[in-house]
Amino acid sequence: MSDTFEIFLATAPGLEPALFEEVRGKGFKRPKAVPGGVVIQGGWPEVWRANLWVRGASRVLARIADFRVVHLAQLDEKARRVDWAGVLRADVPFRVEASCAKSRIYHSGAAAQRIETAIRETLGAPMANGQSEDGVLVQVRLENDQCTISVDTSGEPLHKRGYKQAVNPAPMRETMASLFLLSCGYDGTEPLVDPMCGAGTFVIEGAEIAARLNPGRSRAFAFEQLATFEAEAWQTMRAVRSGRVPVARCHGSDRDAGAIEMCRANAERAGVADFTAFRQAPISDLTPPEGPPGLVIVNPPYGSRMGEGTDLVPLYRAFGQVLMSRFAGWRVGLVTADSRLARETRLPFLPPGAPVPHGGLRVTLYRTGTLG
Repeated sequence: MSDTFEIFLATAPGLEPALFEEVRGKGFKRPKAVPGGVVIQGGWPEVWRANLWVRGASRVLARIADFRVVHLAQLDEKARRVDWAGVLRADVPFRVEASCAKSRIYHSGAAAQRIETAIRETLGAPMANGQSEDGVLVQVRLENDQCTISVDTSGEPLHKRGYKQAVNPAPMRETMASLFLLSCGYDGTEPLVDPMCGAGTFVIEGAEIAARLNPGRSRAFAFEQLATFEAEAWQTMRAVRSGRVPVARCHGSDRDAGAIEMCRANAERAGVADFTAFRQAPISDLTPPEGPPGLVIVNPPYGSRMGEGTDLVPLYRAFGQVLMSRFAGWRVGLVTADSRLARETRLPFLPPGAPVPHGGLRVTLYRTGTLG
């Protein structure tokens, strides 16, 4: 590998533009939105920074080799030329996942086996034992006879920030929540309100953005098990604190007392308890907090997500009426899988973006401008 290579930051389809804006805003070189994520150029320090800094990426892949191949014997030969010892460690287990599309090599299992054998016989590293999360993951993609080999540098998906021990059913992932906040223009300098806060994901992500806390500050990463890892340099990078005292708080409410208790515990573990406020309350009691207008963002129930058979139209209508009557000057973001329910709010939504896969459904972010 050269000192500079492609680094792929993955996200859910439909969220690529938002992730591109985040990556560009954080100063990474030559970002480019592609299907499924954003590609940047860099070296291993950029891999570490992407895992540590970027809120919206689900994982970070280092593309360590790329070559044309048309049959398995050729794949075997070229795989043995890859500098595995420059990336993987001989004492750390690994596993291989392969996918094939529009290529003369069409059997993903056979392709994975060739890569596994090449790594074992050239490096001597052991195979991981069965569990899908064990070992360093090597991903092989064969598309149009082009083989791209990547190493997953994240390990556990990046939405696992390290603080959320308590969750409610069908939770919003932190990575998705952060990109929805970005899409609503939230930058941490205004109040945020989530009146159906569940486990508190929007509120806690908003508070972390307001406090400029790195999302990866409390967790480990797969790149710490690679041959390229430099512990001292990583600790220096991780020790940099860019935090600030937020100028506005993030507020959450929910009619469920258990949800509020869960939110407070999650916020405490995340280190943002001082910047958040949670209370038990129904939508009918929702009022703006003190201070200037900001953003109301909500991920309400939408029936099929929770297996509910009840009619949710009254809830959405009440939500819209409360906002229109009490939240002049505020903006609104609403995430739902049901466009009919969104329309029932009677809120003046802007044209929506692309639907995004979430929990087996496809959800859409509906945004307003400033309410009159």
